[in-house]
Amino acid sequence: PFINVYPLFLNATEAQQVTISGIRSLPALFKLGFGFWSDNVLLFGYRRKSYMFVGWMMSSLAMLSLLLCSDLSRIPVDVDGDGDESASSSSSSLNGNYVPAENAPSIVFLSFVLLMFGTGFWFADVMGDSLVAEKAKLEPEQTRGHLQSTCYSCRFFGLMIAAPISTVIYSTFGPKIVVVSMTIIPMIMLPFIYNLWEVRDIEIKSTKDQCHEIWNTVCSRAVWQPMGFVYVYNLLQVGNAAWKEYLRSVLNFTDAQLNIFLIVAYVLLYVGVLAYKYYFIKWSWRSIYVMSTILNTVLSSLQVLLIQGITFGLSPFVFALGDDIFADFIAGIQFLPTTIMMVHLCPAGSEGASYAMFTTVSNCASGLSSALSTILLKIWDVSKETMVGGDLSGMTKLTILTTVLQTSGLLFVKFLPNTKDDLNKLHTGQYSGSRIGGFIFLSVTLSSIVYAIVIGLMNIINGGAS
Repeated sequence: PFINVYPLFLNATEAQQVTISGIRSLPALFKLGFGFWSDNVLLFGYRRKSYMFVGWMMSSLAMLSLLLCSDLSRIPVDVDGDGDESASSSSSSLNGNYVPAENAPSIVFLSFVLLMFGTGFWFADVMGDSLVAEKAKLEPEQTRGHLQSTCYSCRFFGLMIAAPISTVIYSTFGPKIVVVSMTIIPMIMLPFIYNLWEVRDIEIKSTKDQCHEIWNTVCSRAVWQPMGFVYVYNLLQVGNAAWKEYLRSVLNFTDAQLNIFLIVAYVLLYVGVLAYKYYFIKWSWRSIYVMSTILNTVLSSLQVLLIQGITFGLSPFVFALGDDIFADFIAGIQFLPTTIMMVHLCPAGSEGASYAMFTTVSNCASGLSSALSTILLKIWDVSKETMVGGDLSGMTKLTILTTVLQTSGLLFVKFLPNTKDDLNKLHTGQYSGSRIGGFIFLSVTLSSIVYAIVIGLMNIINGGAS
């Protein structure tokens, strides 16, 4: 909730809002490096737990710097009074009659802190994913995937619980207490990480051998074909970067209402993961993507009706809530098939680097998709002033365009194997072991990482650059 509404409180531009929302995830683009390092370099005799400790410590210190170097207080404003105080912020009523303090963090500093927090978070996350990948490969073939679904169910359950608690804290006490919590909670985890059992001083392969193994892995058709689909599909999931501004400025949704969106989204994300674990796990991977994409198209189309004021008697908040949150239910269903497939592709002994590489493919495509969403803002006029003035034609066209782009991912669904058996067949099929395929796979992935990073930083510093 802090990242969801605090940038709006600081009057961030549309492009900055999109970038800040993803800035914490920006270090996820470096997961390959994090995983490769932990596979090759022991820290205090461990491959995972020591680095997990360092990651959470970094996240805590990042939030501490935000507390010490800026003023996170909210200053009450008399919106009915006279003079400059009343006119100091036309959006003060939307912020609960508060304005930022004089020494509030700048957008650049806030972004830097979130970047450091995210770096520690994703560093620790890679270690956790590596441990899960190592254990998941030990599962019997008939139950393969259940360990991952259980772990991710616990993870999303935590998000579901944390979101409403932090929303109440933010609405009642302001952002400062939320940041204090984000400083303390990572520190609380450190004793548990210290007591985590892990084999010490394990024999590791040489860096050269691991690089050779990873290269052979990416050259396999069983890797570059399905991961190519994951990349293209996620790249096409371009969101409407002006949507949050529309909800805030045109429909006058408050901070609390925007955070309710986030809370219910986390609930349905968790429900989506459970739905896959207990029901959809028997479906083919293609069927999952086809079904979920069609549902997403229907829900995205409903956003056009909301813009046109057609809500079938429902309040705009309830109608928008239904549009937005069910997309997270769909995301929860899609999430696990992809991660289960990734574990199948990991070579033994290089789980950290290989699993991180596969998740990086997905993350960098999503990061590039976010960067593209800010570029689309320039096609039509969807600025705050235009929308508040009553001209929503650009908003309608942008919503239709992003819906078409998201649905077009189905054109590539045949590149995704239907089942685990089909995935295994690709190891020995035509073009398996193709160096050209491996080179293209790595080149596109690394190029996307660089592009997404550059665009994200430019959006923060310049307020939306392409």
